[in-house]
Amino acid sequence: MPKGRVAIESAGRLHEFSVEIAATAENRGMGLMHRRAVPPGTGMLFDFQESTIATMWMQNTYVSLDMLFIAADGLIVNIARDTVPFSTDTISAVGRVRYVLELAAGTAARLGIKPGNTVKLPAH
Repeated sequence: MPKGRVAIESAGRLHEFSVEIAATAENRGMGLMHRRAVPPGTGMLFDFQESTIATMWMQNTYVSLDMLFIAADGLIVNIARDTVPFSTDTISAVGRVRYVLELAAGTAARLGIKPGNTVKLPAH
């Protein structure tokens, strides 16, 4: 998968992450499945190519994640925190989004990231 960087503005600070970019249906379908860890400062950015009501799940995902649902303009719409590994429950955006950023569980709380914060997205 291609790689890039995202930065999130929160509480007057800029938090940067190195991400894999899942921009194809095949890559989005695989996501972070079968990974045993998500190192600090890393994550995966899902690009749906257009605004949609994005839905995710945790099937075959070993680690708990924070999922940030992001509008096309970079605004965080909602966050699913501390998702349950291996769950097939649907995790949804509360509005139309273009992106979902997956980070290690607890990252959003630790850094004070919340809906309404802005994500600077990579050009791709």
